[in-house]
Amino acid sequence: MTNTPPSGNNWPDGFIWGSATAAAQIEGAAWTDGKEDSVWDAFARTPGNTLNGDTPETAVDHYHRMPADVALMKDLGLDSYRFSTSWARVRPGGRSTNARGLDFYSRLVDELLEAGILPWLTLYHWDLPQELEEAGGWANRDTAHRFLEYADDVYSALGDRVQHWTTFNEPFCSSLLGYGSGVHAPGRQEPRAAVAAVHHQHLAHGLAVTHLRDRGAQQLGITLNLSNAIPRDASDPVDLEAARLFDSLQNRIFLDPILRGAYPEDSLRDLEPFGLHDVILPGDMEVIGAPIDFLGVNHYHDDLISGHPDTTGGDGHSGGSGRQPASPWIGAEHITFPSRGLPRTAMDWEVNPDGLRKLLVRLGEEFPSLPPLYVTENGAAYDDAVLADGSVPDEERTQYILDHIAAVGRAVEAGADVRGYFVWSLLDNFEWSWGYSKRFGIVRVDYDTQARTVKDSGHAYSRHIAAARSGTRATRSVAPVV
Repeated sequence: MTNTPPSGNNWPDGFIWGSATAAAQIEGAAWTDGKEDSVWDAFARTPGNTLNGDTPETAVDHYHRMPADVALMKDLGLDSYRFSTSWARVRPGGRSTNARGLDFYSRLVDELLEAGILPWLTLYHWDLPQELEEAGGWANRDTAHRFLEYADDVYSALGDRVQHWTTFNEPFCSSLLGYGSGVHAPGRQEPRAAVAAVHHQHLAHGLAVTHLRDRGAQQLGITLNLSNAIPRDASDPVDLEAARLFDSLQNRIFLDPILRGAYPEDSLRDLEPFGLHDVILPGDMEVIGAPIDFLGVNHYHDDLISGHPDTTGGDGHSGGSGRQPASPWIGAEHITFPSRGLPRTAMDWEVNPDGLRKLLVRLGEEFPSLPPLYVTENGAAYDDAVLADGSVPDEERTQYILDHIAAVGRAVEAGADVRGYFVWSLLDNFEWSWGYSKRFGIVRVDYDTQARTVKDSGHAYSRHIAAARSGTRATRSVAPVV
């Protein structure tokens, strides 16, 4: 079967084509202009936490190369650029406002607008100020109120020019991976702290949505990393139960509070031994369920689930350092992830583009009041090679991106209200515990010289955007999947 992106005429009017990054992964300038440690600065400096001891101290130096990077976005034809602001740069240590840090983002927004690119801002992409972590981090309810102060600072500086505000990126990762498995910063392996972090991040989201709406923000949302929970044997009660547990922890404890104002009953029951009831105070769920204007969906792969022992696959969350992680599947540590024999990326994630179609359609079917959807991250890491002429022929990544765009198109044709697609990532960057060993970018970065080179995938994406605008089909430069 060949997956071909739909013609430009099939995309909704105003469909947004963009790319995404995160502050901690690209900016560098770790202690420049008043910035202090985030949890990722501190975590990466600890021996054994990242592959090769890599840190985000320099990253790809976007802080100093930002105008040229925006010019590159314009050359690619991006409609929008999804970026995050660094809490540790805007309010170092979580204390007072740092005007120099805010000035960088003000200049970035001005550069984007001058280039005709829509700024799409994410307030939290995992870079909690280290001082706040030392005060308890997201396990401490007070951090939600400190987040509100930070959100207010950013809105005060940028609210006159930024329309789209995302509160959190992938709270699953910064709660269950950061405080449960320990594979992400701050590296804690404390199930009760992880459950508290889930709720306190929800609370921070709701507080910020309400406050920023009161201040005049028009487009407010959140981005979740979501998957399909596919039981290995749909006739086996053990596999069905494992899939339910996975769906609860990966999807529903994030979707339901935000979209329905309540945790699922089975999730409350499952997580009662880990203190979920203890951290929910009167009025919390009303705050958390504040209406949002869009839902960002991040998706890289879906998951086959079993309740039986199986070592043929994994959950994709082991990290790159070799540090022994705990399970992020709190109360469901026994679930396994059998291989389906599908192609895999360099992250060892299975490639199944139709899973994205199924996910987007499912969301519309299960949540009648679902706001418009945006695919805010989708992409793949592969090992790139630079040819003698300087080109980067990344055929697998090109195929991955175009096949997933085609899956989004089929979801739209099936009735899913999807209004944009952002490829991850614009640039090769610091890939968390994998350091600089995994490359997701459609633009290659030479980490020695910081030189940027558009990969074949970037050229293909640029051609696709142009074709979508003109109502013609993008031309493939690689063999189709059959």
